[in-house]
Amino acid sequence: MRRKPIDPAAAAKKAAQRAALRALRRARLAAAKAGVELSDWEGEFLGSVEDRVKTYGRAFGDPEKGPAGQALSALQAVKLKEIAAKASGERKPPPRRFRRGPKG
Repeated sequence: MRRKPIDPAAAAKKAAQRAALRALRRARLAAAKAGVELSDWEGEFLGSVEDRVKTYGRAFGDPEKGPAGQALSALQAVKLKEIAAKASGERKPPPRRFRRGPKG
């Protein structure tokens, strides 16, 4: 019995999809376990992104918003990290100020 050859691009796409779904579930569970109340927007964001990843394999359609092999766009990944940090109780570092060097 011969197996069909595995397409590396398809395997990478499936792996990215599984990783994104795992990260979304982990963020939701961490917030529930810590007792952190997510805002309505954050809950809706997690749910809609999860639905789109399950349905389409990725949560964005515009190829300019992220690499082709990824399931989340760059901004969606940033927002997911912010939600996960909020759930874990991490404080956001103060914004960096850009300083100029010494005059002269």
